[in-house]
Amino acid sequence: MASPAFAHPGHDVTAGFPAGFAHPFLGADHLLAMVAVGLWAAQYGGRKGLALPMGFVGGMLAGAVLGFSGTGLPGAESLIALSLVLFGGALALKARLPLLLAGTLTFAAGLFHGHAHAVEANGSALAYVGGFVLATALLHAAGGFAGWRLAAVRHAVPLAGGAVALAGIAMLAG
Repeated sequence: MASPAFAHPGHDVTAGFPAGFAHPFLGADHLLAMVAVGLWAAQYGGRKGLALPMGFVGGMLAGAVLGFSGTGLPGAESLIALSLVLFGGALALKARLPLLLAGTLTFAAGLFHGHAHAVEANGSALAYVGGFVLATALLHAAGGFAGWRLAAVRHAVPLAGGAVALAGIAMLAG
């Protein structure tokens, strides 16, 4: 009898695209940050809101290049947790920062998230990056959709933001 591990060779979910796709979903820090970026983008609405996820993905790609090249980013894990405090705080306070500033902050946060993704990569770097970029875009879209749907629910988004910020504080403390 063939074992499941050998029944379909070449379907290694611990490397390449599947691993890259799974990574943002498997870490609460990445998952919360990416959904929060989508929620925050929804507060800007329309095309303006796209600047935040685009900034995040751009930063993430730059961070991945640094990670794959062996360039270290000291304190990256703490800065990832701090991104939760930033995004959660912005949501909790209903902050609509100037778009350039908000986009720059999401780019900077994406830099650290992308670096973390890259240093944990297995298999084909290009496939891995494709996986985490697609997963990130889907999480941003889910956050944006939730933000759009919850806009009429008075305290839903600020409460969600507070929860994200508290998660970031807990990660920094623990």
